[in-house]
Amino acid sequence: MDPVTVALAVAGLVLSGAAYAAGRRTGGAAAHARAAEAVAAAQQSQAAAEAAADAARRGAEAVRAESDAARADVERRARRVDAKRAETADKRARAKARLEAARDRLEARAARATAREDALAKAADALDVLTAEARSRHDDAAALRARLQELATTFGRRQQDLATRERELASLETRVRDQAERLDRLVEEHVGKLERDAGLSRDDARRRLADEMTREAKLEAAAHVKDARDDARRRAQREAQKVILKSIQRLAAATTIEHTVSAVPLATEDLKGRIIGREGRNIRSFEAETGVEVIVDDTPDAVLVSGFDSVRREIARQALVRLLADGRIHPSRIEEVVAEVKSEVDDDIQAAGDAAVLDLELHGLHPELVRMVGRMKYRSSYGQNLLAHSVETAKLASLMAAELGLDARKARRAGLLHDIGKVTEDDLEQPHAIVGMELCRRYKEHPDICNAVGAHHDEVPMAALIAPLVQAADAVSGARPGARREALERYVERLRALEGLAQSFDGVEQAYAIRAGRELRVIVDTDAVSDALAATLARDLSRRIEREMEYPGQIRVTVIREVRASATAR
Repeated sequence: MDPVTVALAVAGLVLSGAAYAAGRRTGGAAAHARAAEAVAAAQQSQAAAEAAADAARRGAEAVRAESDAARADVERRARRVDAKRAETADKRARAKARLEAARDRLEARAARATAREDALAKAADALDVLTAEARSRHDDAAALRARLQELATTFGRRQQDLATRERELASLETRVRDQAERLDRLVEEHVGKLERDAGLSRDDARRRLADEMTREAKLEAAAHVKDARDDARRRAQREAQKVILKSIQRLAAATTIEHTVSAVPLATEDLKGRIIGREGRNIRSFEAETGVEVIVDDTPDAVLVSGFDSVRREIARQALVRLLADGRIHPSRIEEVVAEVKSEVDDDIQAAGDAAVLDLELHGLHPELVRMVGRMKYRSSYGQNLLAHSVETAKLASLMAAELGLDARKARRAGLLHDIGKVTEDDLEQPHAIVGMELCRRYKEHPDICNAVGAHHDEVPMAALIAPLVQAADAVSGARPGARREALERYVERLRALEGLAQSFDGVEQAYAIRAGRELRVIVDTDAVSDALAATLARDLSRRIEREMEYPGQIRVTVIREVRASATAR
């Protein structure tokens, strides 16, 4: 229902209610009549209002219809405008696309024109170069033709000279033949006369001449050898003298040299009996637990612990000292003390390996290699402690590598590990250098380090740049005076043998071993040995020393030939 109609109806009801209420208050028929009139009037007003509302509603609907028609017309015009705008934009886009396509075609044409111009310019330059080259080759050809003509002329002259010389040579050959025949006759006559005058036959003279030529040939050969020795760099292989000691160091067998024997002092001689025990049970138990031999002999106030393995020997020495201090010596106590000492020595080995690696500032070394480095503390080579020798070798190799601009860390690592093969018993059929190289490979060391370890005794070819540095550092550390020790008797015996070997050569007057046996000076007879033969004598003597003697490091042989001339002024 229209809101206006509702409002009119409400107003009529209100007026009717008001009239009815007023009539009730005033009372009577008159009031009732007035009320009825008022109601009728209200109804008439309501009817008029409804009619007016209907008219207003129809007008509003007409206005609404006109408004909807106008809105639809506006929308149609807007759609036509949008369509025209879209058509205009499409035309503009097509026009722009045609313009850009035309611009691209023009630019492509311009680029092709530029490229064509560049190609023409390059072709022109190439043509100029080819023209110049052709002109140069033409000039060369002309010069070559002139040279050929000159050579042809020279060749003709030389052919004529050759023909003339051939004729002269034929004539000269005839004269030489005649003179040779005449000389042969004169030689025969002269030889016969010499044989008669000298009292020697031709064969005797030939033998004397052959002896003289042989002597001259020897002198000349010695001179050539000396020159070759001065010009060449030769490295001697001295492995034979080390084979016995290396084998002893790598086999668990008892020896009697000082390198494999440790002495344990005793307070009294009575302790020897306690060490042996009833029916020898104590000493047998001790030897079984430690793997060494205990020598109880006439040595006063001491027993000897003998064994190849220096680690076992040290364990046995410490265990025996501890047992003697404790006083309780029986199999169960021996087993207990040996176990304690083994644990302590193992800890000491690990600590020594860690300290060496830390001292050399090496990182990433496999724990098993670190432990083997610690075992070097209880190994020796010619009396030189193996761990100290390896650390010294590592430092020397590092210094040389730094001076040469090489990797000092690799050189230091290879120097520390170069003798690692001496502290393992896994492979006893190969030299320690090869064993060490295989160990380094097993624990993932760098190939250069593996090669340096295997090549430091020339067991394998040197492929890494640090390999000769490690070899040189090893030789310097071992050959340093005082680095390695020997027993006094063996030392004196070796010096005497060295001097006697030198004096066994012909022409040697005196021989002296100096510098702790590391240099041999030989004084020769100047009449029996020439300067050329002196070099040969030095070489032969050094080779014989290598074959027949055992010695640490290297020995330098110096042959001295001195000529003195004197005169007296009166």
